[in-house]
Amino acid sequence: MSSSRREFLQKTTIASIGLGVSTAFPSIIIPGAKDKLGVALVGLGYYSTDLLAPALQMTSHCYLAGIVTGSPGKIPIWQQRHNIPDKNVYNYENMDRMADNPDIDVIYIVLPTGMHSEYCVCAANTGKHVWCEKPMARTVVECEAAIRACKTNKVSLAIGYRMQHEANTRTIIGYGRNKTYGAVQRIEASAGYPDGRSDHWKQKKAMGGGAMYDMGVYPLNAARYSAGEEPIAVSAKQSTDRPKIYHEVDEHMHFELRFPSGATAICETSLGRGMNSLQVTCQNGSYNLIPFQSYSGVRGRTSDGKILNPSPVNQQAKQMDDDALAIKEGKALLVPGEEGLRDIRIVESIYQSASMDGRWVDV
Repeated sequence: MSSSRREFLQKTTIASIGLGVSTAFPSIIIPGAKDKLGVALVGLGYYSTDLLAPALQMTSHCYLAGIVTGSPGKIPIWQQRHNIPDKNVYNYENMDRMADNPDIDVIYIVLPTGMHSEYCVCAANTGKHVWCEKPMARTVVECEAAIRACKTNKVSLAIGYRMQHEANTRTIIGYGRNKTYGAVQRIEASAGYPDGRSDHWKQKKAMGGGAMYDMGVYPLNAARYSAGEEPIAVSAKQSTDRPKIYHEVDEHMHFELRFPSGATAICETSLGRGMNSLQVTCQNGSYNLIPFQSYSGVRGRTSDGKILNPSPVNQQAKQMDDDALAIKEGKALLVPGEEGLRDIRIVESIYQSASMDGRWVDV
């Protein structure tokens, strides 16, 4: 872990995150028309190393142009593996200099959740477009700060909800929107995995850890896109089987949603148990995706016998190509910052309900 991340880990309040990033950059370059947009990855952990960087070798509308890291030992490995020139290598203290680098058009924030808003603001202030991993941030205030910074600098902000780009997920979104099987009545969604680590940022409150942030946004987002509407009330209960590890954040979260149409959703997430399914029951039938949020192999079945076979397309490559093409063509992003904000507004209500032993809370 870099020194800057260690320092952040010691901070325990939102005020210490430092959202007030200076906007005084020497010269902001707005990306012009390019065949491929250059992407700089901020944070070179597992997701960047094993998933995003390889996916950027498969994209048609963007490519890996630069990196930002606080770990100098990673730099020569990345440069050799991905042919990144010295001038496109940055650390957390000088990444503002990307404002003057025409090679870089998009800055992709791939850091712990608690750091998303701060670095989204910093990225936006360089005049580059911003992509941010899910969940967007810890709080509504942090989400709004990122959105405001991007609007002020006239750059786009996309959130890394890769499932909304995935083919079978797009199919069931269409089922709900078109009422293919009648009105949606009940949604059941769960996402989780057994995490055996005992000292990781996902177990730190200040870093945005906890099951609800890490995995819970999958069933929450799935409930929303399956219903095709926003929930009006939530009820939630959190628990832990390993209090010595999960004493700051939730290990398990069970939550329910009520929608204006009368549809309901029962959702579960965990960092202690494996789960990965989405079931949608409608007035005239049903359909599912099992698994529904894996990096590959998303498959499903409908009540009338349709089989939704897994797509061979790399999910991360599809997500980044969709977002890059939208930027190039000046079109609306599939998953903009406002979508990430909607989830976090509900997450805040979920935690509020959990603190009141499951009492229903209006969203």
